[in-house]
Amino acid sequence: MSHSITSNMRENVRVTGALEVLSFDDAGVVCTTELGVLAIKGANLRVLNLNTDTGVLDVVGVIDSLAYADKHQKGKQSILGRIFK
Repeated sequence: MSHSITSNMRENVRVTGALEVLSFDDAGVVCTTELGVLAIKGANLRVLNLNTDTGVLDVVGVIDSLAYADKHQKGKQSILGRIFK
């Protein structure tokens, strides 16, 4: 499996190499990928598809940002807390 991200007009995102969705709501989706934790922020977000067999995650809505969590960062705050501050 390989990891890639494609977006079309900031209205949808397809992530390959997705392993699991850790959390989601209409403002953000946090998932683990082969290369670490990925946070997708935006508005009216919906997870359309997560296929763990193929590693494909499809998210639709207004995409504002995509960011990887720095797994080497130290501190008391969780990864999710740092991503959504």
